[in-house]
Amino acid sequence: MGHSPNVIRHQAAVTRPRRETQNGRLSINLWFTGLSGSGKSTLAHAVEQRLHLMGCRTYVFDGDNVRHGLCGDLGFSLEDRSENMRRIAEMIGLFLDSGVISLTAFISPLKADRDKVKEIIGSENLLEVYCNCPLEICEERDVKGLYKKAREGKIENYTGISSPYEVPDNPDIELDTGTLPLRDCVNKIVNELRERGIIFK
Repeated sequence: MGHSPNVIRHQAAVTRPRRETQNGRLSINLWFTGLSGSGKSTLAHAVEQRLHLMGCRTYVFDGDNVRHGLCGDLGFSLEDRSENMRRIAEMIGLFLDSGVISLTAFISPLKADRDKVKEIIGSENLLEVYCNCPLEICEERDVKGLYKKAREGKIENYTGISSPYEVPDNPDIELDTGTLPLRDCVNKIVNELRERGIIFK
């Protein structure tokens, strides 16, 4: 269902470029994708801590946390996963407009959904970070035992076991999070942000 034709979008008096100028940095979204246990959330929070110490305004959106609130009514069917991504993309757009660097840690297993996010917010506003970690290592890290339950058939539509994960074709950053130390992963991302002129320190 589309929105009513009577709903008119208002133009802000304070624009994104003005907010970015005030912040002294550009806004961007870092989209961390990968299997459960690949290190997305750990890495996103570590990068945020580094950026915060550098004076950047940041915010991390974690897949589990979002499903407790904004997307609490959604399950894990392909349709619900797509709607989950759409809502997140709209939310990211607001943070981009506010001049904030947002970091999103979501499995986001389907290429079509990741492409839809880029379509909504603009591909130029998103850096795709692929946390490339072998499934066996992800399973070893699984303290909640979710992979085990999925293999036993106790959890349906579990990515990597009973639901597919489509590897990004050409991510902006690809990290071997199965072997590369966390500090090195953080450094690679921060250096990429510097090279792109998003942060200046």
